[in-house]
Amino acid sequence: MTRTISRRTLTAGFGGIALIGALGLAGCGSSDPLATSSSAAAGKTVVVGSQDYYSNEIIAEIYSQALESAGYTVDRQFRIGQREAYIPEIESGKIDLFPEYSGPLLQVWEPDTKARLSDDVYAALKEATPSGLRVLDQSEASDQDSYVVTKAFAEKWDLKTIEDLAKVTTPLTLGGNSEGENRPNGPKGLKSTYGVDVSFTPIEDGGGPLTVKALKDDDIQLAIIYTADPSIQENDLVSLEDTKGLFLASHVVPLASENVDDAAAEVINKISAAMSPEELIAMNSRSVNEELPAATIAKDWLAEANI
Repeated sequence: MTRTISRRTLTAGFGGIALIGALGLAGCGSSDPLATSSSAAAGKTVVVGSQDYYSNEIIAEIYSQALESAGYTVDRQFRIGQREAYIPEIESGKIDLFPEYSGPLLQVWEPDTKARLSDDVYAALKEATPSGLRVLDQSEASDQDSYVVTKAFAEKWDLKTIEDLAKVTTPLTLGGNSEGENRPNGPKGLKSTYGVDVSFTPIEDGGGPLTVKALKDDDIQLAIIYTADPSIQENDLVSLEDTKGLFLASHVVPLASENVDDAAAEVINKISAAMSPEELIAMNSRSVNEELPAATIAKDWLAEANI
């Protein structure tokens, strides 16, 4: 599923102070990943990209601020678009660091993968990643694809799992970004995995407010909305259980070029280790409800995480 949304993004704090304090430990022989010597990073520019998706931009901004505090120069290339647009840029070396999602990224390079569970997906992803690129440590934080219906529709047809959609005797329409029509979790994947036929309507906001409105208005009956999206709870929507593993595990995982040196990788890996699924949802909620910019949200999270 494509992650396109133009929402603003998460909160002010003392992240810069915390990071500067970490750097100060470098002279004391600290093993803190952020205690990178300024001479090692001086003059080194890292190009950080993000999807056109507010949650992804928040994570990219967290990476960027942490690297800057470690002495790196960061060139932000945010809101690039979707994988069809930015993967070639990464493969060509124009982008050095990108927050990705393990399962969907694996399917770019290994469309027919049999891996479904978190550890299996991550192991397969490391093997499938092209030469010149590497995936850093995956995070516990995840933003899992899920088929979503309204609560009223779920109750009408007694829907709990994706397989239960076979009970529905009226036509079903799946709404999503146009790229989703031909992706593995689009109509063809739903048919081959669950035997459920759906038509497709393009809605170019990546499971955002237009998609939610279409669900509520019954213009579509099914949408793919990410599990870290606060709109699921706020709009009384229901995520159908994926009993056959159509959706791969989708943990936040940094995709890095060779320009990301070991010291920079340590900085990013510390972020991955510290970020939880609950924190990602909370950041997304603040973005949507408080309309805070990504830079503010990232600074606040770094401070609270003491990174």
